[in-house]
Amino acid sequence: MEERKSAFQQIDYTILFLLFVLMCMSLLAIYSGLTGSPQYAEFLTPRGGVTRQLMYYAAGAIIIMVIMFFDYDLLKWVSIPLYLVSFIGLLLVSFTPLGVFRNGATRWLNLGFAEPQPSEFMKIFLIIALAHLLYRVTQNRVKKDLKEDLLIVLKVFAIGLPPFFLILRQPDLGTALVIASVIATMLLVSGVAWRILLTLALSAIAGLLGLVYLHNTNFELFEKFIAEHQLERIYGWLDPYEYTGSFGYQLILAIRGIGSGQLYGSGFMQGVQTHSGVVPEIHTDFIFTVIGEEFGFFGAVILIVTYFLLFYRMIIIALTCNNLFGTYLVSGIIGLLVFQVFQNIAMTIGLMPITGLALPFISYGGSALLTNMIAVGIVLNVKMRTKHYMFESDD
Repeated sequence: MEERKSAFQQIDYTILFLLFVLMCMSLLAIYSGLTGSPQYAEFLTPRGGVTRQLMYYAAGAIIIMVIMFFDYDLLKWVSIPLYLVSFIGLLLVSFTPLGVFRNGATRWLNLGFAEPQPSEFMKIFLIIALAHLLYRVTQNRVKKDLKEDLLIVLKVFAIGLPPFFLILRQPDLGTALVIASVIATMLLVSGVAWRILLTLALSAIAGLLGLVYLHNTNFELFEKFIAEHQLERIYGWLDPYEYTGSFGYQLILAIRGIGSGQLYGSGFMQGVQTHSGVVPEIHTDFIFTVIGEEFGFFGAVILIVTYFLLFYRMIIIALTCNNLFGTYLVSGIIGLLVFQVFQNIAMTIGLMPITGLALPFISYGGSALLTNMIAVGIVLNVKMRTKHYMFESDD
């Protein structure tokens, strides 16, 4: 017997509250970061940055409400068109004059009235396409078969790898790694045999070791796989103090700022590194420096715990969803957000190379924030339409 609940009862208000907390932290960090960075004043004042971020959040809230109005099951029927639109966008960026070159990369599409970034849309549309694919090939499986599992992996790669390589070509290593994390997450929850997953993981490790070997023995061949600026970031990550004046500059300043925050932080608007004007991209890629310095270890813990609770709620939604398509959708979104949070914080404290990924829901910017709000809207949609039954089995 189905347990009836109204649509409002089905909304996950915990997720909405956690988003509100992240928004407040975002506005505080952006205001302080821009106040101490006069180099951005010509095009973005502290008050202007906060106002724009609020507008992006408002637009994101509207998008969430719109998404919750329709049944997410309808995404099955538009998954291929959405994927093709974003894929064609990537092709136009890479191979036509419509691609906009900026900051050392060609990532934007010049439409005259706007310059969208197709790779941002691909993150979500790829999740929808892969969820639909996995739903179709796994919904009626009676028993596992190794050949069938291999075929599933090949189909996932056929959809996921083309955009991965196009984004890598721009070059945009950070977003390409996000695409890779989505593919890995979807394969992990697909039920594919562990032997295949282990083989893929070992192959990836072998590929990395192969690149290290080429670097040491055949540097000319190595340069064909790794761009010069990417190699510089790796050098700056491995030994930042060796390259203080160049590749390691950003990382040293970020670590110095976060370390100076100690336990309680220096206080809002009191960060020395934050207000020195020397930390690059402090309101976007390196915004965790503001939180670490001005709010200290406690502030960083609050942020990380907020993320943990957000992902925990999403995991619960994925596990309790009685629609396989919904489970795949939420799982892909978890993989999308978790990797971005881990990579951004890790690169800021020196655990990972710098890749230029924004900190979800915290960093200033419209495209990334709206993409993540779309993802949250889909998760809330799945939660709203998960039916619960009285006396349902625990099997």
